[in-house]
Amino acid sequence: MNPNQILLKYTLKHWILVVSSIVIGFASTIFNGVGTVLVIPLLISFINPENDILKNAPQIIKKLLSVFEVFSVDTRFFWMFAAILGILILKHITNFVSNWLGTYLSLIMARDMRIDSVILLLEVDIDYYVKSKIGDIFNRFMSEINRAVGSIRNYINLIKIIATAFMYLAILLSISWQLTIFSSVLGGLLALLNQYFVKRSKKFGEIITVTAKQQTNKLLELLTGIRLIKAVGNERYELESIVEDIEAREKAGLDAQTNKAVIEPLNEIGGVIIIALIIIAGRYLFNEQLQALATILLTYLYVLFRALPIVSQINSARSSLLGDVSAVEMVADFLIRENKPFMSNGSIPYQRLETGIHFDNVQFSYPGHQELVLNGIDLWIPKGKMIALVGASGAGKSTIADLLPRFYDPTAGRILFDGQDLRDYEIKSVRKAMGIVSQDTFLFNNSLRFNIAYGLSDVSDAEILAATKRANAYEFICKLPEGLDTEIGDRGVRLSGGQKQRLAIARALLRDPDLLILDEATSALDTISERLVQEAIDELCRERTTLVIAHRLSTVQKAYQIVVLDKGKVAEIGNHEELLAQGGHYARLHALQFSDSKEADSKKREDEQKRKAYLSYEARSSLNSLLGSLRLVSEDLIDDSQEKQEILEESCSSAMRLLHIIEDYEHSSTR
Repeated sequence: MNPNQILLKYTLKHWILVVSSIVIGFASTIFNGVGTVLVIPLLISFINPENDILKNAPQIIKKLLSVFEVFSVDTRFFWMFAAILGILILKHITNFVSNWLGTYLSLIMARDMRIDSVILLLEVDIDYYVKSKIGDIFNRFMSEINRAVGSIRNYINLIKIIATAFMYLAILLSISWQLTIFSSVLGGLLALLNQYFVKRSKKFGEIITVTAKQQTNKLLELLTGIRLIKAVGNERYELESIVEDIEAREKAGLDAQTNKAVIEPLNEIGGVIIIALIIIAGRYLFNEQLQALATILLTYLYVLFRALPIVSQINSARSSLLGDVSAVEMVADFLIRENKPFMSNGSIPYQRLETGIHFDNVQFSYPGHQELVLNGIDLWIPKGKMIALVGASGAGKSTIADLLPRFYDPTAGRILFDGQDLRDYEIKSVRKAMGIVSQDTFLFNNSLRFNIAYGLSDVSDAEILAATKRANAYEFICKLPEGLDTEIGDRGVRLSGGQKQRLAIARALLRDPDLLILDEATSALDTISERLVQEAIDELCRERTTLVIAHRLSTVQKAYQIVVLDKGKVAEIGNHEELLAQGGHYARLHALQFSDSKEADSKKREDEQKRKAYLSYEARSSLNSLLGSLRLVSEDLIDDSQEKQEILEESCSSAMRLLHIIEDYEHSSTR
C-alpha cells in the first residue's frame, strides 16, 4: 500500500465531509466569479446610466445583465449593487462553511490516525519495539501525523483552487479567446519559473522530517537518561548535541518558509507584467473599436487580475504538498500493518495448568538473525513446582522466560501447556494467567493503588492492602503521607529499588497468577531489601508453578529442579545437592560465587573489627577527658568561676560524644 492509498483510506472514511467541503467551496467559487464579472458593468452603469452596456458585451455578461433589463435606468445601478452585495455575502458564507468543514475534517482524520496508531502499537509484536526508537514513534505520532493530515487538506484545497481556476478560464475564454490564449502562454512561462521553487519545497520538507526525528529522539534520551547525564557531568555535550539538531530543524523551516514566501511576490510581479502585456495586446487586437469594446477589455483585465492570485495559490499548494511528502511517507509506513510483526492468536481460552509445561526440542533465533539463541531445549516444568534457570550471561535464560508469555514464538519446536501447543491458546488469556516480576520493575506515574491493581477491575482497598502485607510492602506504604494515594513519579522515581520490587510482587499476588516468572528479581538490591523481597517471593511462589532466573545461586537452592544453561543448550538438570555432587557447571558456579562471598564476608568482618577498635579508642578518649574535667571541678583545684563553667561545658560535650559512640556501636552490633 503506497502513501497515497493510506491517505485515500482515511479520506474515504469521511467522504461526505470531503464532498461537502469541495461542493460548497465550488459554490463559493461560482459566487466569486459572478460577482467579479458584474463589477465593471456596475461601474459603467454608475458613470453613464444611459450607456447600453449590453451592446458590445461578451455573451456571458449579456446573460447575467439581462436579468436587470426589467428595471428602469434610474434604479438599475442600485439593483445591480444589491445583487453584487448579496453574491459577495453568499461567497463569504460558503467559503467559511467550506473552510470550517476542512478544519473539522483535518481534526477528525488526525484523531482517527492517532487512535489507529495506538491500536497498532498495542497489538504489534515486542520485536517491533526492539528494532524501533521510541523517539521515532513519538515523532510520527505527534508532528508527522499533523503534517500528513495537513497534506490531505492541501489536496482538498488544491481541488477547490483548480476548480476556481477552470471557472475563471471559462469566463476569460467567453470574453476573448485570443487574449486568453496569449495570457495562457505567459502564465505557462510563469509556472515554469515557479517549478524551481516548488521542487525545493520537497527537499526542505525531507530535511525538516529528518531533523525533527533526531531532535525528538535526543530529547527523549535526555529526559530518560538525566540521572546518568548529571552523574558524569555531561550536560554540556548533551546541550550542544540537541542544540545542533534544533538549529538544523529551524534552519530548514526558515528555508522552507523563505522559499514559499518567494512564490507569492514572484507571481504578483509576473501577474503585473502579464496584465501590462495583455493591455498592449488588447490595444493591437481591438485598435479599430477600442472605444466600443472598452467594456470587454476592462472586464477581461479585471477578471484576469482576480484570476492571477489563483496561480500563486496553486503553486503554494503544490509547494506545501511536496514539502509534506516525506511526512506522508513516514506516517504511511507507520500505519501500514503488513510490514510489522504480529503474533498469530489462538482460539482456545486458557483456564488453568493441570499437569505442566513442556519445552519440546525448542530452537529460537531473534528475527533477522541466523544465530540460534536456544538450541534443542527439552524441559519439563511440573505444575506447582519451582524450576530455576542458571548460567552465564547470554546463555538463554531470559529468552526462555520471554517465550512463555509469547513475546516471541520458537523458531522450531513447540511449547506445550498440558500437551496443547501454546500457540493454540488466546494470547490475552495466557498472559492474564501469568505474573512476571523482573529486575527492572516498571511503574506508572500514578498512585500506588493504580500501580498495584493495574490491569484488574473491581479490586477493593482491603484486597490491595492484604497483597501489600504479603509482599512486605504494607509497612513502608503506611509511612507515606497519602498511603495508597501517594503519587510515585515517573517509573516510581520516589521509591527505592526494594520498594519497587515489593510493589511488583504485591501486584503479582493480587493477580493470583497460575504461572509465575521471576527474572533476577533480587539481583540489584541491598542486603536488607533482598531479605524483605525474598520473603515476599517465597510467599508468592508457595504452591505455584514458578520459573526463576537468578544470578545468585543462594536464592534458588530450594528449587524443585535447577536447569543449567550453557550457550543456549541445557547443560545440566537436577536439584541443588545432585548438581553439586556431579561436579559440573553448577558446582563450579557455586564454588566461584561462594568463594567470593567468603572473601567478602572476611573483609567485612575485618572492617567491622577496625571500626569497633576505632569506636573503643574514641570512647576511651572521651571518657578520660570527661573524668579529668570532673576531677578538677570536684577537688576545687580551679577558683575562677568562668573557667569552671568552660570545664563543665567541655565535660557535657564529652559525655554527649560518648553517648553517640555507644549508640553507633549498638547500631553496628545489630546489623
